[in-house]
Amino acid sequence: MHDQLSRYHGGMLRLRSAVPADVPLMLAYVRELAEFEHEPESVLATKDDLLRDGFGERAAFGCVMAEWDGEPAGFALYFHNYSTWKGRSGIHVEDIFVRAAFRGRGIGKALLLHVAGIALQEKSGRLQWDVLEWNKPAVGFYEKMGATMLTEWRIMRVDGDKLPAMIETGK
Repeated sequence: MHDQLSRYHGGMLRLRSAVPADVPLMLAYVRELAEFEHEPESVLATKDDLLRDGFGERAAFGCVMAEWDGEPAGFALYFHNYSTWKGRSGIHVEDIFVRAAFRGRGIGKALLLHVAGIALQEKSGRLQWDVLEWNKPAVGFYEKMGATMLTEWRIMRVDGDKLPAMIETGK
């Protein structure tokens, strides 16, 4: 992925692939997003985790960094998934976050469109992400961008310490 430099709302927006030196900032964004979503205690990730899993030959995720007039403004972190029905891989946007001081300038939209461009370039079968039901401004924004909310599907999850219990219960 190449750098993208554009003029937006009177400022200069630069989108670029994250590099290992960005890991502390990436973790800061994750923590700021958790604060916004009222779950700051849920962040367990460390700099070492992001460094290990985001860079190198077998990177588990990709990340796009956004800078506004040279200042850190936000990021989009994504990973690949696979659709057996489509017979293609897809992209799931795990986090998209723009710092409060930079909102309303088109940065979130630019990040999402940039990841959509990656999906298109890779001939992905789909681009998807999750949104909290209470975040009505985000829901409206995504729908305006052409996204459809899937109301018939629900996310099922088993977290860390419950995994061993699940396996034991299933025996």
